[in-house]
Amino acid sequence: DVQLQASGGGLVQAGESLRLSCRGSGSAFADSAIGWFRQAPGKEREGISCIVFSNGYAHYSDSVKGRFTVSRDYIESTVYLQMSGLKPEDTAVYYCAAAPSSEIPGCTVTADGSYYGMAYWGKGTLVTVSS
Repeated sequence: DVQLQASGGGLVQAGESLRLSCRGSGSAFADSAIGWFRQAPGKEREGISCIVFSNGYAHYSDSVKGRFTVSRDYIESTVYLQMSGLKPEDTAVYYCAAAPSSEIPGCTVTADGSYYGMAYWGKGTLVTVSS
């Protein structure tokens, strides 16, 4: 299985940057696709980025493409989400999740805009962007 711990949230002003971390452990972590999701107050959860830990393939939703960058660190067993040019509408609780390796390619986008196979979830970290 996989255990995940997200951190790095906080309060920033519009235009500033913030880096989230998702530290993973467990036998399946290095073979997983790691997704970043967010849920704003009163809104449904949204998949915003994903990275295949083994090969670095990355995907971004249109809402964050060009502003957010996902990366991974083997030694630290951590996936990062570098967020730049933050906007008030980025305010949300951010979660990381893991999809263990399967016959479906990692970071496959589902019909509802999520990422396939996210079976393990970490606790969220709150990002607040003030205007």
